[in-house]
Amino acid sequence: MSDREATATPSPAPPAPTGPRPKVTNRGRFTVPIDSSNSDTTDVPEFEYFGVPGPRGRPPLTEYLDIWDVDMMKSPDESNKMDHHTMLYNSDYLIVRRGQEFQVKIAFNRPYKPAEDKIALEFVIGSSPQYSKGTYIPVFPTKDRQSPWEGRITNTSDNVVTMGITPSANCIVGKYHMYVAVATPHGIRRTRRDNSRDLYILFNPWVSADDVFLDNEKEREECVMTEMGIIYHGSHDDVAERDWNYGQFNYGVLDACLYIMDRAEMPITNRGDPIKVTRKASAMLNSRDDDGVLEGNWTGDYTYGVAPTSWTGSTEILLTYARSKTPVCYAQCWVYAAVFNTFLRCLGIPSRVVTNFFSAHDNDGNLKTDIILDENGRIDRNRTRDSIWNYHCWNECYMARPDLPPGFGGWQVVDATPQETSDGMYRCGPASVQAIKHGQICFPFDAPFVFAEVNSDVVFYCRRKDGTMEPVKVNRTHVGRKVLTKTPGDVTRRDITDQYKFSEGSTEERTVLEKAEEFGCKREKSSPVLADVDLVLPNLEVSVGNDFELDLEFINRSNQRCTVEVYISGNVVYYTGVTRSEFLFRNPTVTVGPQKSVKEVVMVESKNYLKYLVEQANLHFIVTGKIKETGQIVTAMKIVALHNPKLIVKVSAEGRVSEEMMATVEFTNPFSFNLEGVYIRMEGPGIMLPKYKYYSLITGGSSLVWTEFFTPQRAGETRVIATLDCPALRQVYGQAPVTINA
Repeated sequence: MSDREATATPSPAPPAPTGPRPKVTNRGRFTVPIDSSNSDTTDVPEFEYFGVPGPRGRPPLTEYLDIWDVDMMKSPDESNKMDHHTMLYNSDYLIVRRGQEFQVKIAFNRPYKPAEDKIALEFVIGSSPQYSKGTYIPVFPTKDRQSPWEGRITNTSDNVVTMGITPSANCIVGKYHMYVAVATPHGIRRTRRDNSRDLYILFNPWVSADDVFLDNEKEREECVMTEMGIIYHGSHDDVAERDWNYGQFNYGVLDACLYIMDRAEMPITNRGDPIKVTRKASAMLNSRDDDGVLEGNWTGDYTYGVAPTSWTGSTEILLTYARSKTPVCYAQCWVYAAVFNTFLRCLGIPSRVVTNFFSAHDNDGNLKTDIILDENGRIDRNRTRDSIWNYHCWNECYMARPDLPPGFGGWQVVDATPQETSDGMYRCGPASVQAIKHGQICFPFDAPFVFAEVNSDVVFYCRRKDGTMEPVKVNRTHVGRKVLTKTPGDVTRRDITDQYKFSEGSTEERTVLEKAEEFGCKREKSSPVLADVDLVLPNLEVSVGNDFELDLEFINRSNQRCTVEVYISGNVVYYTGVTRSEFLFRNPTVTVGPQKSVKEVVMVESKNYLKYLVEQANLHFIVTGKIKETGQIVTAMKIVALHNPKLIVKVSAEGRVSEEMMATVEFTNPFSFNLEGVYIRMEGPGIMLPKYKYYSLITGGSSLVWTEFFTPQRAGETRVIATLDCPALRQVYGQAPVTINA
C-alpha cells in the first residue's frame, strides 16, 4: 500500500439526538399545507388593493358604496331556518343546507345601484381558501357574473338589499365565514371579520341534486329530524327495546361533529362527499387506531368510565369528547351505532340504527361458523373458537353511489364498532345493501364482511380421534335470523330482513350465494343426512332471579325406537356469544318410541346462574347428543335473555314551553341482596339535558325516589328516558311520554 493511500478507519456512531422529535410536515412538497381543519381560519384583508398601494396609504372612499350592517336572518322562526329544516338546532348561527337558496340582508350607506355598484358575498372555509378547491366562493348578484354558487337580488328597500344565495349541491359541508365585498377603482373593501356572520352548510336530503337526496318525506322526517330513537336488542324471538336520545340538535353537538372530522385530519375538500365522510367517520367513532370518540369495553369492568348500558343519549358523549380531546369510556355496538347516528343526522345524512339478530363476526368472509363436537356428540370447547353475537347494531345511511353501477345507491351499511380492519383501519362501509342482497360483494366498501354477518352457515363438526372432522349438521338459517329498525313516524319495529337477503331456500337465494362464491366466499357444500330425532327447545320469558324449567322435546320421526345420550350445557354468555362460565351440565339418556315424542325437563335454579351473570343477562343453552342406534348427531341452541326489573318514570301533567316541570324516577330492589354503586341517568329530547344521580347502596327490598325539575325548550311530543346501572345489575330502563304545548 502506498504511503499516500488513505487507510479507512471506522468512526464512532454519531450521538443520539436529544430533545423532542420535530413534527414532520408537508413543507417542501406542497406550496401550502393540506387544509384539514374547519376550525383553522385565515385573515381576509378589510381592504384589498388593486396593485401596490400608494405612498399616502388608503385613498378616500367616501363616494363609494359602504356596508353598514349585515343581517344573516338566522332566528329559528325566520325563513332561512324554516325553509332549510334547521330550526331545531340550538345555535345562534345561521344553519342552512346545500343546493337550496337562503337569504341575507345587507344595509348600505345609500341605495344600491345595480348598474354602477359591484358587490359580492364571499364564503371561505379552512385556513387556506382557494377558488379552485371550492374553499373560497365569491357569489355575485348578477347573471353575467356567476360562480359555482348562484346569487341574485330578491328584494331592495331603501338602502337595504336582500340577496339570495344557493350553494352548489355538492359543496363542502362545514362552517363558513362570510364577508360582504364592494369593488372600488382602488381595490376591494369588505366587512371585517365578525363571528356572528359565520354559517354552517349541511347535506340536503330535500334537494334532488344532492347525493343524499331521499325522496320520501316520512323517511326524511324519521331519519334526519327525529331525535328520539329505539334500538332493538335481546334475541330474535324475545326482542327488547332501549330508548336513545340522539340529540343531534342540542347545543354544541354540530361543532363536536365537525371536530371529529378535524381530529381525523380529513381534508376540507373531501367533506362534501358523503361516501368519504361516512367512511372516515366510521373509523373515528371508535378509538382503536386514531384516538376516536369511544373506547370499547366488553369485559364487564367499567371502573374507569361509564358502563355502556348506562348511557341514555349521545349528547354527553360527543360534548365530552370535543371538550377533553380524549376517547370517552365505554361503548359496545349499540352505543357506537347510536352516536354514529347522531353524527350522520346532525350533518344532514339520512340514517337509522339497524339490529341484526344472530350476527356472525370475524369469520373472514368464509360464510362458516364452526362448532366442534367430540365422537360422543358433546361440544369441544377447547376447539370451538367461533362465536355468533346474539345481536349486533350498525347504521344505514342513504346516499347515491356514483362509484358503483346504477341500482346500488340508496341504503348503505356503515359500522363504527371495531371488528376487523379495512384498508388498515378499524372501520366498515359504506356497503350497498342492494349489493349485499344480490351477492355483488366485489363492490366497495367491506361488502363481503357484511354479507357474511347475515348469511353465514353454522356447521357442526364431529371430530374423530384421528383428528379428522366430519360435518354432521349444517344450519343455514340461524345467522341473520331477523334484521330490525324503527318504523318511521311510529314507536313500532320494522322488519327489513328482506332488504338484506331473499327468503331462505328460494331460487333467488341460491343464485345470490353462487354469485358470492364467485367473489371468494366459501360455503359448506355438504348436506349431512338429517337425524331421525328432532330436538325442540321452548321459547321462554324469565325474569332475573327466577327459577324456571327448560323443557326439551325429542321427536322421533323414524319407525324404530331411538336412544339418545344427551349433553345439556347451560352457560352465562356475553351478548357477543362469548362464554363466561358454565353453570349447568346434565347428561341424561332419553328413549323415544317410533313416531313418538318425549319431554325431558331440566330445572334451572337462579342460585346457580346469578353469581355469574354479566350485563345483558343472557343464558345460552346448547343441547347435543348421539343416537346410539344410528350414530346420528342431534343438536339445538337457545338464548334465554333474562328480563330485568323496570324503572318507573313519571312526569307532571302536560307542560308548556319555558314553564318548569317535574320528572320522578322510582325503583324497588327486587332482590334479597344489596345493590352497590348505583348510577341513575335521565334525559329527554328538547326538554332535559343529561342528568345523573349516585346511590352508594340500595338494600334488598328497599325503594328509591329521585325527582328532577326541568324547563322544556320547545313544543311537541317527546319522552323522558332513564337508566339504572350498577355492577350487580345492568340494563334497567324506564321512560315516560311527555306532551309540551307552545
